[in-house]
Amino acid sequence: MKKQSKAAMLEELMAPVIEAMGYDCVDVTFEKSGRDWVLTAYIDKEGGVGLDDCEAVSRRLSDLMDEKDPIEQSYFLEVSSPGIDRPLKKDKDFQRNMGKLVTASLYAPINGSKQHTGHLQAYDGETLTLTLEGGESFSVAMESVSKVAPEIEF
Repeated sequence: MKKQSKAAMLEELMAPVIEAMGYDCVDVTFEKSGRDWVLTAYIDKEGGVGLDDCEAVSRRLSDLMDEKDPIEQSYFLEVSSPGIDRPLKKDKDFQRNMGKLVTASLYAPINGSKQHTGHLQAYDGETLTLTLEGGESFSVAMESVSKVAPEIEF
C-alpha cells in the first residue's frame, strides 16, 4: 500500500474521532523518520490548540488505533498543531482564511512571477482569487497552483 493511500485511509479513520472532540482534522501523515515510522495527526480549532488539546486527542487516538489496529509495523503517534504558516489544503482551510493575506506559489510564472501575495478573495475548489496590493484582482486555476500558504501579518 502506498504511503499516500495509507495516510488517506488513516485520516478517514481518525477524523470522525477528532471532530467529535470539537477539533478540525487538518491533515494526517504517515512517514518514515530515520528508522521509525511516525503517524501524525494535525488538529486545529478556533483560537488555536495547546499542549492539553494535543494530549487529550492523542489519548483518544491511541485507544482507537489499539482497537482498530490498522498499521502492521510499529510506529509513533504524534498529535500536533499545524502551525500558523501551514499550507492550505482543504476547502475549509480556504474558507477559514477568507480575507487573510496568503501567498500562492505557481508551477509556472504568470505575469512574470511564480508567487503572488494578496488577500484571499474567493475559492471554489477550481479557481483561487486574490486581491493584490493596489486592489487588483488575480485569479488562477488551482491546477496551476503548487501551494497556498498564509502570510504572517504584524
